[in-house]
Amino acid sequence: MAFLIRRRPRPLATLAVAMRLALAVLLIAATAASAVEGDASTLERRVKAAFLYKFAGYVEWPAQAFVRPDDPVVIGVVGADALADELEQVVAGRRVGNRPLITRRLDRVDPAARVHILFVGRGVDRGQVFDLLARMQREPVLTVTEADSGWLAGSVINFVIDNDKVRFQISAAAAEGHGLRLGSQLLAVAREVRRGSP
Repeated sequence: MAFLIRRRPRPLATLAVAMRLALAVLLIAATAASAVEGDASTLERRVKAAFLYKFAGYVEWPAQAFVRPDDPVVIGVVGADALADELEQVVAGRRVGNRPLITRRLDRVDPAARVHILFVGRGVDRGQVFDLLARMQREPVLTVTEADSGWLAGSVINFVIDNDKVRFQISAAAAEGHGLRLGSQLLAVAREVRRGSP
């Protein structure tokens, strides 16, 4: 059974950090909007790429997810080549702590692919999405989908469009199943947080 978490007043420090995260994403979105006025799909891709980059800073992976302390955070993208192009530009030269960020395009995914964030785009048919999520179920991977029709079992974060804005839902239970800890600042800016199974 799914439980929807009701928002409670948050301490000012948590709200300030959450606002900084939201502001950073909005600034990137504003830059994208000025570069490509009127192209909603391009703007949507750019905002999602910015979110994927920002997510990396609010996730704690288990130690076994990395071989060395300076291994990169690998963001794998399947079924969304145009978004992968945007993401490559967003993460170029950036780091999360002492780890560089890299983007890897994937045709198919298996646990040996060694990704830390896996974005599954709309270019993958629904049956294959469920198969990918099932194969990654026990791996220390932040799985991110974009299913407007509803939450996908096994997805930690799901992008949705709400009033023409890119928002996201979080399944805390799925994150826990992957051995991931999500920062409270990330949970604070989510449209919805679920503690139980979807």
